[in-house]
Amino acid sequence: MTATERQLSDILSEFARTMLTDFPIQGILDQLVRRMVKIMPITGAGVTLISESTSPHYVAASDSAALKFEELQTVLDEGPCIIAYQTGEAVAIAVLRDEERFPRFVSQAIEAGLEAVFTFPLHHGDSQLGALDLYRDSPGALTNDSMVMAQTLADVTSAYLVNAKARSELLHTAAHAQALALHDALTGLPNRLLLLERIKHALLSRRRSGKLVAVLFIDLDGFKRVNDRSGHQAGDDLLVAVSARLTNTLRPGDTVSRLSGDEFVILCEDLSEEGQVEGLAARLDDSIAMPYDLAGIAVELSASIGIAFAGEGNDPEELLHNADVAMYQVKRKGGGSHQVIDVHEQSRSDSSDSLLRDLGHAVELQELRLDYQPVIRTTDGRVVSVEALLRWDHPGRGLISPAVVIPMAEQSGDIIEIGQWVLEHACVDRHRWEATTGDETLVMSVNVSAHQLMAPGFLFAVRNILLLTDTVPKEICLEITESAFLQDAKRALAVLSQLKALGIRLALDDFGTGYSSLSYLMEYPVDTVKIDQSFIAKLMENKASHAIVSKTIELAHLLDLTVVCEGVETAEQDREVSALTSDFCQGFYLSRPMTAEKLDDMAGDAKTAWTISV
Repeated sequence: MTATERQLSDILSEFARTMLTDFPIQGILDQLVRRMVKIMPITGAGVTLISESTSPHYVAASDSAALKFEELQTVLDEGPCIIAYQTGEAVAIAVLRDEERFPRFVSQAIEAGLEAVFTFPLHHGDSQLGALDLYRDSPGALTNDSMVMAQTLADVTSAYLVNAKARSELLHTAAHAQALALHDALTGLPNRLLLLERIKHALLSRRRSGKLVAVLFIDLDGFKRVNDRSGHQAGDDLLVAVSARLTNTLRPGDTVSRLSGDEFVILCEDLSEEGQVEGLAARLDDSIAMPYDLAGIAVELSASIGIAFAGEGNDPEELLHNADVAMYQVKRKGGGSHQVIDVHEQSRSDSSDSLLRDLGHAVELQELRLDYQPVIRTTDGRVVSVEALLRWDHPGRGLISPAVVIPMAEQSGDIIEIGQWVLEHACVDRHRWEATTGDETLVMSVNVSAHQLMAPGFLFAVRNILLLTDTVPKEICLEITESAFLQDAKRALAVLSQLKALGIRLALDDFGTGYSSLSYLMEYPVDTVKIDQSFIAKLMENKASHAIVSKTIELAHLLDLTVVCEGVETAEQDREVSALTSDFCQGFYLSRPMTAEKLDDMAGDAKTAWTISV
């Protein structure tokens, strides 16, 4: 083996040892081109990378002269490396002065002292990577052995570049995956996992420094209304805008994170006194309250901010929970402000706070169910309709009253999802009973919250559920109360008109308990009036109640509306509402609410329509 062959063998062995290591690619390539100069009859060497999407750019050079020649080809986008890249063949120019293919490079390279150049393509399979350039400061060809050696080194360089690129992409992918695992996808802020890690670090630092550590839990007031009225894209835009304001308001070194939905948390470390957090919270109040421009629509917002300071023995989860509790304490006072946790109030509020959080998962955990109360035709006792009644079987607290569930769902914004769940399951149950009895006339009544009715996607959601469950619109009656009209009368009229056009029946529930009930009968496209049970309860002993029920039935019939008397609980009340010509009645005397399973049994026993005898 000649000395040159031994040197080549040493270079290849050195490359092999570093191929699978994390040794910097730049260092390896610089070492390679310098070693080439020592074992081959050349005065300089360089490596230029080229791809279809990028201009040529040098990545290594043996000395300043070689660097200049690499730079020339990169800047001019002209030279032997371009030809070698395009053809995949080596380019040997023994006398540079005679070369005519790239005149700008030739003239400037000769002026810089170059007389001959030999270029070898760098490729991996069919993919071209660039070129290895060998330079000489005197004219003359390379021997065949030198040309073969140079191509071998070019091939080894290509293999190393491909390997290094793969390692780099793998590291980048791993780093990107780690970043995604620790950051919120929408805002780019740290997520709960990273926040808890930083709180843990802050608590450890607190033990050494004695400085205060505080956590601020932020929940946006009314965010769900923005989401429901303007759509999820507007909601996302608003969250991004809020995250930017929070970030710009913080002290250097503070951490702001997004937990979920409209909840943000700020970690403050190295505090000298509690007043620093009070000042920060006040600035956050002001910053969040400034109007937002969402596609030309001005949106105003406030936030409830709960503050908790780290104490002895606190762990990250406990500190975060305390700040969360403080935030709910602000919510109960109307929101739009901040406060440090009130430990005396905490014990009283933990129960309702946890119930509110549990409600957000009730649909997912299949804790909701529907009971049904029949609506009876007064003339023959036939069941013409059933009203779907929401029930929540909490795993730890048992059956939760609808009087608690509905306001809580409206407060949290969960009423939209829950309302859609109710309508879909009610339609499925009705379809099953129709298939069993053959009665196509049974109407399913479903209560609709004013929050649902005013949501921008309500009509779309109703239409989709009807299609999904193969339900004819006239088989559904949506019951609304006057609160929908009080909230936004014009929008309520528009939505109800669209529902009516779709073929859905509409009922005005709890009639007589509001302020302008009579006008609603004339202005809104309802089919049925349900007289509130408070009037029926006093029907036999109170002349005023009797007169109101009598005249309401008379007026409704004049307007071609049907009437349901709610809360019929005695035989006397049943006889009286029948005598007053109420079309239908509903109440415990006739039938208490029953489970879907019990109605399944009734449907199985009935050959056609259901009737109830009392």
